[in-house]
Amino acid sequence: MTTIETAAKALSEAGVPCWRAAPLSAHGYWKLGGPADLLVHARSRDELSQIMDTGLPITVIGNGSNLLIADAGVRGITVQLHGDFRQSAVEGETLRAGGGVMNTVLLARIAKAELGGIGCLAGVPGTLGGAIRMNAGTRLGEIGDRVQWVDVMTLDGLVHRLEPFEIGFSYRRATLPSGAIVIEVALRVSPDRFSEERAMMREHLQYRMRSQPLDQPSCGSVFKNPPNDHAGRLIEAAGLKGTVHGGAQISSKHANFIVNRGGATANDVTALIRQARDTVQARFGVTLVPEVHPIGDWPKGHWPL
Repeated sequence: MTTIETAAKALSEAGVPCWRAAPLSAHGYWKLGGPADLLVHARSRDELSQIMDTGLPITVIGNGSNLLIADAGVRGITVQLHGDFRQSAVEGETLRAGGGVMNTVLLARIAKAELGGIGCLAGVPGTLGGAIRMNAGTRLGEIGDRVQWVDVMTLDGLVHRLEPFEIGFSYRRATLPSGAIVIEVALRVSPDRFSEERAMMREHLQYRMRSQPLDQPSCGSVFKNPPNDHAGRLIEAAGLKGTVHGGAQISSKHANFIVNRGGATANDVTALIRQARDTVQARFGVTLVPEVHPIGDWPKGHWPL
């Protein structure tokens, strides 16, 4: 059986960058969580296939913008996509990009080419792979609407090209094969309405600056918006705005944000998530569904959401 030690040795000898007991608090927007047994930078499809071949549990963290990392850390191999996976190119009205490319980089690239179509990523932190996995979006739309195809690598190390109808994009959700990693995406871009989209993006970013606690560590919106309502409105109406647990707080600026005031733990954040969900359910009969994705070694039953 492959162990962390043998996997680390084999990957290191193959030239794949890897680190034992790497602190993941430096890799998540909440600035909390325990260490990875083994953090690996995969720079090519061949390297990623080697990682898959270890048979150890694989967790991909992107840049950690929408993750709640357990205080006990993450078992197995934690992967970040680098190298080839951070390349992008415009081919006519198609933008091809690796799953590890930052959303901000993609927006800058198409702006330089005076192309539009993915303005829905404005203000969305993270990587393209994460954006695909959660069908990221804003008031300007959802990324799933712009997808031509997505290449994923499954746990057997094989690459599969998926069409949008195979992924089944829905609100903040994409249905991908179990354990699959998004490695490359083709998106539709166009010069149509370029100036209009840029103006809408600027307006949206200004709104975020005014309404969201962007000066404090958070993962952005904690809960998905329920149909015809807003999670932040419900949490505020339940009287929870500003509620504190340990080093974490339901933001006094936007109630669908939980911020790290300093020294927060994942358990602090989870306690506030539970409190918000349970209180809104009791007061209004609405079940809030978390948008944040928990990873790592959580105690049994600690994340019943």
